Amino acid sequence: MIYSYLTRIVKDKGAAFLVLIDPDTKAVSTDSNYEQNLKSQVKNICANGADAILVGGSTIGATDFDGFVKLVKSVSTIPVVLFPGNSMQVSKYADAILFLSLLSGRNPEYLIGEQVKAAPIIKQLGIEVIPTGYLLIESGGQTSVLRMSHTLPIPRDKPNIVKYHALAAEYLGMKLVYLEAGSGAKNSVPESTIKAVKDYINIPIIVGGGIRTPDKAKSKVKAGASYIVIGNVLQKNPELTKGFADAIHGK
Repeated sequence: MIYSYLTRIVKDKGAAFLVLIDPDTKAVSTDSNYEQNLKSQVKNICANGADAILVGGSTIGATDFDGFVKLVKSVSTIPVVLFPGNSMQVSKYADAILFLSLLSGRNPEYLIGEQVKAAPIIKQLGIEVIPTGYLLIESGGQTSVLRMSHTLPIPRDKPNIVKYHALAAEYLGMKLVYLEAGSGAKNSVPESTIKAVKDYINIPIIVGGGIRTPDKAKSKVKAGASYIVIGNVLQKNPELTKGFADAIHGK
């Protein structure tokens, strides 16, 4: 069970390090060696302390999502977990899926619509499901997930609104709550907000978006995050992977 594995990581290491790979980078890439470079990227992630790989994105440019996940899985020595932007981002090659509901927005398509489309596919494929409340936090710019979901984020200076949404996620039976600033966000989720949520709920917190340095990742863990998601910065600076792992794991 991947959820049990992730729980053990947090217990043993203090927090877990998740690396996000967006398949849409392939859709826009002109690199003829993309697949080989992706394999090298995955090997680097696995060799330098990451605990799991997330695969997914806000847009749907990738024409062969299943093939992309298969390629990542063929190289990875750590679990591969889906982080879907919509019901099309499901693959039999993944170990588990974060079954996300966008609770911060009021667009029914991302509250329940896409979930209903994906549910029978997930059941048929036998993928482990990890129910996750997904909250978008204002980050100082227009991120892809905001544009695609047609929702407004929770203001970054309103921690009470964030923690009330997080509590609703817990009461709905979610196993995790994800505080998301968005891919390439100008500002990450404030530590004060993370702490407010941590003190208010009893389920683990994932934090992602706009975390560009190991020190910043460490500060999120100290504030109460159990899982840290790093994406874009490792695409550009893969040599930082071990530094992020050490910082997140408290070394």
